Amino acid sequence: MNQVLTILLIGVIALVGNWIGYHVPPTESLPGILLLALITLIGMGFTRILPFKSPVIVWISLFAMIATSPFFPGNAYTAAAIGKINLLALATPILAYAGLSLGKDIHLFKQLSWRIVVVSLVVFTGTFLFATLFAEAIFKIQGKF
Repeated sequence: MNQVLTILLIGVIALVGNWIGYHVPPTESLPGILLLALITLIGMGFTRILPFKSPVIVWISLFAMIATSPFFPGNAYTAAAIGKINLLALATPILAYAGLSLGKDIHLFKQLSWRIVVVSLVVFTGTFLFATLFAEAIFKIQGKF
């Protein structure tokens, strides 16, 4: 129940952030927020019933891809509704929640010492570089650059 309330709270904060920061009225972005919350809850529920452990993000991403794929009924509406939500309006409350979650485990974070900084920098740099290379390759294939 705490996870459901957290998702709903993040949705409300994202709704307000989208309205204030990007001037999208709440009536326009509410369907997208509700769809994102529903997809997230379905992915979380699916993870709980599986007989093996797997990351929740895998199932949430899979269900989101299915919901917006061409063969899924209502995919155009789903993509359009979610498209009205700005990424930063959604990321801000999620990152704030992640920061608060880290705060309760700060003693574990301290045990990782300076090595976590090096590992994080390498991971972030590698992710950025390979995402850039991938995007460049796709753009060249499409003839945009």
